Formats: sequence, C-alpha cells, structure tokens
Amino acid sequence: MPKGLLAILALALPLLGGSARAATITVVAAENFYGDIARQIGGDRVVVDSILSNPNQDPHLFEASPSTARALADARVVIYNGVDYDPWMVRLLGADDGTTRRVIVAGDLVHRRPGDNPHIWYDPATMPIVARAIATALIAEDPGHRADYARRLDAVLASLEAIDGEVNGIRAGHAGATVTASEPVFGYMATALGLQMRDSRFQLSIMNDTEPSASDVAAFEEGLRDRKAKIMFFNNQVVDPTVMRLLGLARKAGIPVVGVSELEPLDTPYQAWMLGTLQAVDAALGPPGK
Repeated sequence: MPKGLLAILALALPLLGGSARAATITVVAAENFYGDIARQIGGDRVVVDSILSNPNQDPHLFEASPSTARALADARVVIYNGVDYDPWMVRLLGADDGTTRRVIVAGDLVHRRPGDNPHIWYDPATMPIVARAIATALIAEDPGHRADYARRLDAVLASLEAIDGEVNGIRAGHAGATVTASEPVFGYMATALGLQMRDSRFQLSIMNDTEPSASDVAAFEEGLRDRKAKIMFFNNQVVDPTVMRLLGLARKAGIPVVGVSELEPLDTPYQAWMLGTLQAVDAALGPPGK
C-alpha cells in the first residue's frame, strides 16, 4: 500500500470505528466530508455528527427532522456548505440563534454565493481553507489542546497535497480534453484539471430538477454519437430517466462514463475519495495525446 494512502488512513482511524471516546467538543457537519475533516483534526477531543452521510441518498431530497434540530442544539461547532446547497441548515440555525456556537460556512470561506455551482468540495482549493477554519474553531473552544489540533491540521494539509499532485499530473497530460456531464457535480475539479466541459445548460437543468430543453437534449445526444467528449460524468446518487438514456448512448459510442458522488463513501476518508475519483478519470482519459 502506498505510504501516502497509509498516512490518509491513519488520519481517518476515528472514521473507521473504534471504542467510545471522552470527547470535549460536539461538532455537527451538514455533509459527511466536512465532518470527516473535523474528525481528522479533532481526534479524540471531538464527537462528530454528520447529518448527510448516506452515499446512496440524494442530498437534494433531504428534509430536516426534529432529531436534526436536537443535534444542532448541542453543537459547539457547526459546519455546512452554504451556496444554497443546504438551506435547511440556515433555517435551523436561524430558529435557534440564541445559542452560542461557532459556525463555519464553507461557501463563504471560498467566496461562493447563491447561484454559483455549490459542489465546492470538488475544488482542490476548498478543503485546505475549510480545514484551517475547523482547526481555528477547535482551538478557540479548547485552547489547552492547541498543539494537538495544530499537529493534526498539519497532517491533514500534507495529505491534501496528494490530491494536488494527482490534479497536476492529469492536467499536464490532458489539459484541453473535452468532457461532458449530467450535472455540474465535478465542475470545479474539471476546471482544475484543465478539461473543457460541454452541455452546461443541460447540467444546470438536471441539477435544478427542471426539464432540459429539447435542443439541449439533442445537442447532448449528438455530442455523444459523434464522440465529441472523452468522458461522461454522472451523479451516481441521482436516478433520472433522461440521464440513464444518455449513459446508454455514451456506452454505445464507446465513451467512458465516470460516476461522481455528492457525499463521501462510507469508511473512506475524503483524501482517498478524491484520489480514487481522480485515478478513475486518469484511466478513462487514457494515455496522454490520444
């Protein structure tokens, strides 16, 4: 097993199970990838509750329950995506604004606003910024363990550099390659890789749960038949009849399809999740120059 992956797994040991811990800080994350990074930095000083954690569930269909509100009531640190991805968090926090807690909004940290692509965790620049904000919040809550949080933050930042290395390698060999997608889930990462994305209007329609125009569907189909894209990305947490038909066309045309998810797979650290996805992209693109 590569040393880099061993280091990632060591950071994520609390994610993978173990005995109960005498933690001092309760952290609630709207999405499990933010909760994972909080756990990696907090170690045995935190208990993390990730609200969206089922990789087989469409996050857009989530509805907050009383148990979600109760979890937030006890939280000392709250992390959510923002950019209108998890508006239920804004409502719940607003209903209990008398509680003192530290709130981290990832979208605000990277200067994204409603109307932007909300899938900011696929931007390689996002997670190091969020990780630093989490460490700052934990240190403020528990200054006596500042050195422990700082040490774990350094380890997380070092492990995230492996993602940058993979991105740089793919970009060097495949910048300019044309790809397409059913939704803009992978959009930020595609940009980081230097890939040219087709069918943006179609993607926004599917993401916003609106019917794509006939012309956008026809353009997507034509691009697949004419092999104008080297990869078709699809959101493997969403089942849509139109998308399933397009996936069939892509496979028939010999275009590789790569599934991407909106939540971290179970028992898989964020770093390994991103690296695995990037390696699948690299394999689908094939040898550079072809």
